Amino acid sequence: MIRVNLDKMLLKRGMTLSELSSRIGITIANLSILKTEKARAIRFTTLDAICQELQCQPGDILEQVPNVSQPND
Repeated sequence: MIRVNLDKMLLKRGMTLSELSSRIGITIANLSILKTEKARAIRFTTLDAICQELQCQPGDILEQVPNVSQPND
């Protein structure tokens, strides 16, 4: 599973989702989908724009975490 840490990076940079949206030209709706981990994919150009604006690396935003299996009821 891939965890999206966009909210943590925004907090570290003191930036809102709305501000990031206007700076990189990506809609708030699309950034929100990414932030809430509902996105199924991300374009490298989008990831690059986010990383440039937040002055971070892709690994600061995307993190692989192990899948936790749910016990059967």
